[in-house]
Amino acid sequence: MRRQIYKHFTLLLWGGFIYYLIEMIYRGYSHPSMFLAGGLCFVLIGMINHYFPWSLGIAQQALIGAAIITFIELACGLIVNIWLGLDIWDYSHLPLNFIGQISLLFFFLWIPLAVVAIFLDDWLRYKLFDEEKPHYTIF
Repeated sequence: MRRQIYKHFTLLLWGGFIYYLIEMIYRGYSHPSMFLAGGLCFVLIGMINHYFPWSLGIAQQALIGAAIITFIELACGLIVNIWLGLDIWDYSHLPLNFIGQISLLFFFLWIPLAVVAIFLDDWLRYKLFDEEKPHYTIF
């Protein structure tokens, strides 16, 4: 149990740091809540292989990963932007948005990000935690 907590905490830190860094490069700023949201997305995307077989293609995994990111983005947005009023992001100006917190356009952006997260998570799990060597199919 302690090993699982340590593993997930380590992966959360990796994911949080990388997402925070992406935001800093892309927008020039970020917010600590994005560190937590990015880390949580990374851990959940990494768990796809624990609930689906390895034979599930990377394209399907990426769509599931993008859905996970979109769900976490909505939940986080409802808390930090609407409930707490921190206004960290606002997609109201984009078409196909939902209350300014998620956008279909960003869902499509999350797909390649999910692919990177899948590969990085699998590699970290293999190298750091002696998990199964990653192998993939496209579809």
